[in-house]
Amino acid sequence: MNRFNSIFLGVSLLLLQACGETPPLGARHQPSGLNTQFNSGQLSFSDYVADSRAMIRKVRSGSNVAELEKVVNGNAPFELKPAESCPKGREKPYRRGVLLTHALTDAPYSMHSLASFFQENCFRVMAILLPGHGTQPGDLLDVTWQEWAKAEAYGTDKLAAEADEIYLAGFSTGGTLSVYQALGDKRVRGLFLFSPALKVTPKASLATVHKIYSWLMPSAKWVSIMPDKAIYRYESFPKNAAAQIYALTQAVQAQLNENVINIPIFTAASQDDTTVYTSATLDFMAQARHASNKLVLYTTDTKKVPPNIPVGKLELVNSVFPEQKILSSAHTSMTLPLDDAYYGMMGEYSSCIHYYPDDIKQYDACNKNPEQDLQGELTEENFKAGTLRRLMVNPNFATLKISMKKFIDSLP
Repeated sequence: MNRFNSIFLGVSLLLLQACGETPPLGARHQPSGLNTQFNSGQLSFSDYVADSRAMIRKVRSGSNVAELEKVVNGNAPFELKPAESCPKGREKPYRRGVLLTHALTDAPYSMHSLASFFQENCFRVMAILLPGHGTQPGDLLDVTWQEWAKAEAYGTDKLAAEADEIYLAGFSTGGTLSVYQALGDKRVRGLFLFSPALKVTPKASLATVHKIYSWLMPSAKWVSIMPDKAIYRYESFPKNAAAQIYALTQAVQAQLNENVINIPIFTAASQDDTTVYTSATLDFMAQARHASNKLVLYTTDTKKVPPNIPVGKLELVNSVFPEQKILSSAHTSMTLPLDDAYYGMMGEYSSCIHYYPDDIKQYDACNKNPEQDLQGELTEENFKAGTLRRLMVNPNFATLKISMKKFIDSLP
């Protein structure tokens, strides 16, 4: 068999694989043309917020009027100012400021509760929207991590113009971007990281292979094609998103191999995380030597202490709540309280997409009877226990705030 025939056969096999049973693509799986690049660098933060809200409103205009307001408010970047009674800055209006960055396929909605906490603790708060997010899943097809980094740098610059001390707070990919920015920006005084994506599956490095054949089979551009019922996150997941987070983690690890990060770091993570490697977070915190560092680790076994983290820097938190049918914490369960109106125990949304489309009966049951379902991370052990919703909120959120407050009080 000659080389051409070998290549043809390989592509044919890939196409046959892509032709399996997959849900159809919709208009939402195409780029909107408005949200792939970060083009707001010259805007004030308030104008950036206004422009982002207008973009979201335009793309999501198919929603009914009442829901559209919720969609815009939950997906748009936002800002909060501390009370007038808070300490003023020496050279700028505010003493401290924090930039909040959401996760991949997520939205600023997931950062609102943290924002309120920081505001109450006298921080000037700004929260950005990463390019490709907040509109429709197709906007992640062509985005690059460098555009996310531009948004992170922009937010840091705007915050630095108003506050003496700059802190970055990020959830998952937002945490990775926070570390990336801090490694190259001496203005950053500290980090707050929640389920940081410091290492993801190496399989993500192959996520661009689809380009060989996806021009013939558009569904091959997607890891998963989902109903996208959630209004504050994407359920469908394009392969490009996996490729970009992998490339970003590689860029961060390359910098960490050459630079020591020596600023205060507060991190909250789940030992049972199935999205990112918690082991990489433990290694990162073990190598970060600042005296104020703190790691809050949610676990089903509080007697199992990670050997590489100094005891004084570690807080092990029980993540099992049998009376509430919570089996463990999850990658997605760090930043919101239990009573969150959308993701909470009795909230509007149930995270059941792990059953779709392979088990539609279970998917429907999971969505219809949330009060009867177990919640936790998507582990084999948890699936054995019964119908499982992925936990989206933190039953320990009140104690997390206490831990963050102690960390803030310890800042130099």
